[in-house]
Amino acid sequence: MDGFGDTLRQHRKAAGWSLRKFAELTAYDFGYLGQIERGDRPTNPAVVAAYDRALSAGGALEKAYGSKQAGDKDVRRRSVLQAMGALAAVPAVDRLVGWEALRHGIGAAVDVDFDEWTEIVADYGRGYYRQPHDQLMAQLGRDLAVLQHQIAAADEHHRPLLLRAAGHLSVIVALSLNACGQTVLAGRWRASAKRIADESGDADTRVLTRAWDVVNGCYDGRAPTTVIALADQVLPLTDGTPSAATCGLLAGRAQALSLGGRHAEAVACVRALADRVEELPATVTADVESLWGWPEHRLRHTESWVYAHAGDQHAAEAAQHRALELYPPSQQRLRTQVQLHQAAALCRNGYIPDGLRLAADLLDQLPAEQHNELVRAVARQVAAAVPDAERHRPVYGELVERVRV
Repeated sequence: MDGFGDTLRQHRKAAGWSLRKFAELTAYDFGYLGQIERGDRPTNPAVVAAYDRALSAGGALEKAYGSKQAGDKDVRRRSVLQAMGALAAVPAVDRLVGWEALRHGIGAAVDVDFDEWTEIVADYGRGYYRQPHDQLMAQLGRDLAVLQHQIAAADEHHRPLLLRAAGHLSVIVALSLNACGQTVLAGRWRASAKRIADESGDADTRVLTRAWDVVNGCYDGRAPTTVIALADQVLPLTDGTPSAATCGLLAGRAQALSLGGRHAEAVACVRALADRVEELPATVTADVESLWGWPEHRLRHTESWVYAHAGDQHAAEAAQHRALELYPPSQQRLRTQVQLHQAAALCRNGYIPDGLRLAADLLDQLPAEQHNELVRAVARQVAAAVPDAERHRPVYGELVERVRV
């Protein structure tokens, strides 16, 4: 990865040490040192110092490593500056893209190793629920143009970090396109997000891109069997470590099972999800305003969906009541979706006029700019819950017309 692992290997072998014995001598894991020497992992100052001491190199290895790091930093700095300068200088490029490229270039000149993209991804996670769709997509396009050029200029050490950011931002593009009904384009971006995540090598990003694909599948018209099969393919990628990505996957799987009429399995899945949420770090559950967090209201939303479809009105109402208590003001659409679960449950339990009136009132109360394909997909579930014998009602026809694809 950085080329210095081979230098360490040559010095070890020249001193007559096998890798296994040398690992015992330095108190490092045998496999870990092997990865460093092969270049599968980056070298770090602590390992170099251990080699230097064990081989009695008198600081020579540490000095050589420091010189190489300084040289590598200069090479990377020049690469980033050239890429950002070239992008900013293109006459046809968006003016704001040019300014953003220049800003990144200046940042690289100051500290080429500063990871700004992690914070940019976090900002988009918070902005997803707050920013108007057009504004969000315009800024995403500009940032992805800059990120694309940085990935092309990146070395092997920094490339995975940039790919991880690209995977996350591609998820937001796919979600935004899906929300405005652009399902074909959304599908392309979901596929790209998964390929980028695979290339990054980051296990959590691989699960996250696929988890949102599963969740999207519950709204974009894909067959429930297709979505369930996708979720089951992703489950082996989870390593048992609780994370927002894993919880998102389980939530999407539970919802897809409900749509497929497999209610007992859906209830079992949502209960497993509840257990997993209990294990999440507080920083994840407290992140109520971000797409990347997994606060309690997401669990209650999933429970509302599952129990409403299963006909367990008591459990559904308890989940809905708790979700409505927890939703922050920025998530008005999700609040409406949970209330539409209530409307669908009323229809399934025989209270057809009440369910249809509630759905109509909820759509009337939601500001026009908040209406999107996700809301309409849940409203269509209300219409689908109305028995054929009750579909003569004018309010049913009006609802169907309002949420037509």
